[in-house]
Amino acid sequence: MALYLREEEIRQLLTMAMAVEAVESAHRSHAQGMAQDVPRSRIRNPRSALHILQGGLAPEGVMGYKAYTTSREGNRFLVHLFDAGDGRPLAVMEADFLGMMRTGAVGGVAARWLAREDARVAGVFGSGWQARGQIEALCLVKKLERIKVFARDADKLARFCADMSARTGCEVMPARDARDAVAGSDIVATITTAATPLFDGDWLEPGCHVNAAGSNALIRRELDEKAVRRAGLVCVDSRAVALKEAGDLLPPLEKGRLTEGALVELGEIIAGFRPGRTDARQITLFESQGMAIQDLALASRLLAKAREQGLGTELPY
Repeated sequence: MALYLREEEIRQLLTMAMAVEAVESAHRSHAQGMAQDVPRSRIRNPRSALHILQGGLAPEGVMGYKAYTTSREGNRFLVHLFDAGDGRPLAVMEADFLGMMRTGAVGGVAARWLAREDARVAGVFGSGWQARGQIEALCLVKKLERIKVFARDADKLARFCADMSARTGCEVMPARDARDAVAGSDIVATITTAATPLFDGDWLEPGCHVNAAGSNALIRRELDEKAVRRAGLVCVDSRAVALKEAGDLLPPLEKGRLTEGALVELGEIIAGFRPGRTDARQITLFESQGMAIQDLALASRLLAKAREQGLGTELPY
């Protein structure tokens, strides 16, 4: 029978190492033509919205979708997993923690493949729920010595940095301002809901890698056009998704300053079909909008672990 997994059970099972492995595998499968992914669709109402991402992973033998709702009362996330062979329902999972970890894991995979091997300092914009996953993943894939975090709420930022320092064992400290977060950083990560660019693209150091994870709509922008233009490599999780949702890339695409053909998918680099970083001084950019197959790969692994450990509630179908 299908299993229902609650947030507390997901937290018992899920590690960042598992999330990074799952996401990397999903992107490799996508590049090799063994995965299907449908860009997010949305239904908007005056007071709420429904968002659905769907896809399938042949190597995992699963297909499914993530559905989540957003409103002033809060956000709710569920992943539905089905057997790709006979269509049987396999699991329904509460997916708030799952989504945070997979979003962070995608940034970690991008940094593993695109940031310089000697990257030691990171600058992060944002100190919310999603920023935690970004930092955990970066610390997992790189030997970071210091992370500077910039956010507007100084008290919240101080608590966040203390918590993340304890969690990761890396020095996580408040940045004085936006420029301080970028200056001297080998990796810059943005995970905000900003409507306007967070920093001047001219501030980026040669050789820096940028993970931009917050801009998934036309009304959101974390990077200015200078940052995009300076990138010698612009990488996306999916061209189809980026062309629909990447608020940072749509303005230069519209103006002809960036072309669809210049966008490299992360899976193509992982699978060896396209080159990644080619120069130590090259600025690389990864734009993350999110794909269903990332959630499904992780859900498949969580289901296997839940069955091993006897977790979850059987559903009557």
